[in-house]
Amino acid sequence: MRQPSRMTVRARIALLAALCVAGAVALTSMGAYLTVYRSLYEQIDDNLGSRAANALTTPGLTDSPSGRIPIGFLSLTDVQYTVIDDRGTIVFDIGQPKPAIGDAERRVAQRQQRNSIRTDERTDSRVLAVPVPGASEDLALVVGQPLGPTRDLLNDLAVVLLVVGGLGIALAALAGAAVARASMRPVQRLTQATERVARTGDLRPIPISGDDELARLTQSFNTMLGAVQAAQEDQRRLVADAGHELRTPLTSLRTNLELLLAAEAPDAPSLSDKDKREIYADVRAQLDELTQLIGDLVELAREDATASVWEAVDVGEIVEQALDRARRRGSDLHFQVWVQPWVLIGDAAGLERAVLNLLDNAIKFSPPGGTVRVRLGPIGDGFAVLEVADEGPGISDEDLPRVFDRFYRSPEARTLPGSGLGLAIVRQTALRHGGEVLAGRAPEGGALFTLRLPGVPA
Repeated sequence: MRQPSRMTVRARIALLAALCVAGAVALTSMGAYLTVYRSLYEQIDDNLGSRAANALTTPGLTDSPSGRIPIGFLSLTDVQYTVIDDRGTIVFDIGQPKPAIGDAERRVAQRQQRNSIRTDERTDSRVLAVPVPGASEDLALVVGQPLGPTRDLLNDLAVVLLVVGGLGIALAALAGAAVARASMRPVQRLTQATERVARTGDLRPIPISGDDELARLTQSFNTMLGAVQAAQEDQRRLVADAGHELRTPLTSLRTNLELLLAAEAPDAPSLSDKDKREIYADVRAQLDELTQLIGDLVELAREDATASVWEAVDVGEIVEQALDRARRRGSDLHFQVWVQPWVLIGDAAGLERAVLNLLDNAIKFSPPGGTVRVRLGPIGDGFAVLEVADEGPGISDEDLPRVFDRFYRSPEARTLPGSGLGLAIVRQTALRHGGEVLAGRAPEGGALFTLRLPGVPA
């Protein structure tokens, strides 16, 4: 089934401009026509009224072919007029065209109303009736003027308004189309850039011109492109680093397994029980390293995604839960703890993993019998700080800028178990919750990690 074509934004703008101008032109034309219409009819009524008044107030009589008539009637020769009695009978006729006579005029002659003025549709004329003062019987002067010239003038005005209005609407549509074409050009560039990104994956920024809303939209789109490009770079770097880190334990596993299989082959020298135990221990260690590395990679991928459940979380309770697990791993260490309740909206599982990573890092580098200091409390600006300090060798100045990079391990840490992802997970969790994490030196001489999180006291 063929989909109906949709009107483009450019066509909508042009149509909207034309409709707005059409509405304005229609209202203006209607107002102008009605104003002229009323003015012309008022002029006719005023003219008929003044002519009738002058005819009735001018004294004297004069001779005419039909007899003696009031001198004032001579001023009515260019309009239709006559005199009727109270029965509507014409009592004065000089042989010229007469205005229409109806009930309204008879009522004036009968003195039932002061005067009347109306439009007679049959003769298409304007008819005025006024009583004749001082007559021996009830009479009325009826004056009429044809409306043909007036209607012709109004028709001409309507045609002019229609033509001018139509031209104005057409010009408005053309101007709207031109404005739409110019204003939509940046949007077209954005559309082409989006199609280019979808087609080729090219994330080059779009040139920006001007400082209007569309320029800001282009800037926002360029920012988005930069974020997508950075995310792609992070993804490629993560895959490359993960492949590099997985290669070492997999190679070691393959070597040990090939050695064990070779020892089982016929006529092959057998391995001693001690060698087998060392190989088995090495295999278990490599499997543990692979398990931890894969778990950290899964956790890091989960941290990059949006958490499925965000709820009110007491960071103090999370720290206590992480300490319970950390004490089992560092049974020979002393933990100095000072924790105040602190509530935020976040991912409880992710926060606990981040806190446990900080504690595991402190346990890993602490000397036997050392002290791990854990402190959580507000700092007065809507944030709380979790500090984890140890008495280990600390972090060198060269390593400080890179301790939170993925897979980064200092020379001292490469001999210890770990994947190099624990602190990267801590940083991801902090950023996802609107906080930050910093590394430095503790007064005890070891490492000090500070996790800053927003929230409120419980």
